Amino acid sequence: MLEKNYRVYGLVRRSSTINFERIAHLQDKVELIPGDLLDQSSLITALQKAEPDEVYNLAAQSFVPTSWSQPVLTGEFTALGVTRMIEAIRVVNPAIRFYQASSSEMFGMVDTSPQNESTRFYPRSPYGVAKLYGHWITVNARESYGLFACSGILFNHESPRRGIEFVTRKVSYSVARIKLGLQPKLKMGNLDAERDWGFAGDYVRAMWLMLQQNVPEDYVVATGVAHSVKQLLELAFAHIGLDYRDYVEVAQDLLRPADVYHLRGDYSKARERLVWEPDVSFERMIEMMVDSDLDLLSRTTSKPIFSGAY
Repeated sequence: MLEKNYRVYGLVRRSSTINFERIAHLQDKVELIPGDLLDQSSLITALQKAEPDEVYNLAAQSFVPTSWSQPVLTGEFTALGVTRMIEAIRVVNPAIRFYQASSSEMFGMVDTSPQNESTRFYPRSPYGVAKLYGHWITVNARESYGLFACSGILFNHESPRRGIEFVTRKVSYSVARIKLGLQPKLKMGNLDAERDWGFAGDYVRAMWLMLQQNVPEDYVVATGVAHSVKQLLELAFAHIGLDYRDYVEVAQDLLRPADVYHLRGDYSKARERLVWEPDVSFERMIEMMVDSDLDLLSRTTSKPIFSGAY
């Protein structure tokens, strides 16, 4: 957005501890406004202040394992938070174009592969269920009120700025720690689960393209290629010259109550109508993440404790 000369506002919740580490390099370029998806009036105030032409709702309780231990909070943020944002848009300026971050986790227990915009939804986690509500309330706003509202059904999208609790970053960060002698082993859950992982930068480009169309529609954004967690580990460890089998341990307590075993997206519609293709390969993305964490750890001695797992 900044490269396109947008004036960018970011919505931030008030917290006793301020943590803007992942946007530190952008803080002088992005204007931050206080707001909370649980507080309708704060969203209205934020929209009145920013007067945006486009709103990208990427906010959610988005860590799937946490959604089982905090299902109500997940529903409040990830489901009803979308409704509050849409209602704020209706109050302030119905001409605002709205993007909702839907998720491939809505497909869940799939019976066809790859998945496209017509594939049935069968979410397998409170997170997936909440995302499905957010998706359909966006469709409902478009059809009921004529809002320019669309959802991007994004498959997993990663980058060096991914949170450490998510599997790709957990792996890249742990691989870097093992390489530097800061960690002996890596505990993982289901190594056979397969995901369609792509580069976040490519997917943001697709989000933007959705809001530049003449008609609002929903799009699957993916790479069309699935990899297993085992392949992720093989690639990440091989990048530093190690064999993952010497360092990875499967922990039963890290297995999910109801897992999603295979997701692979069909982005034909995005390719044809948005003229969009992913540029960064899975292999390049993982190597990029490992290199970034090696650089990060070489400049710090901090040793975070992992609280989550795949």
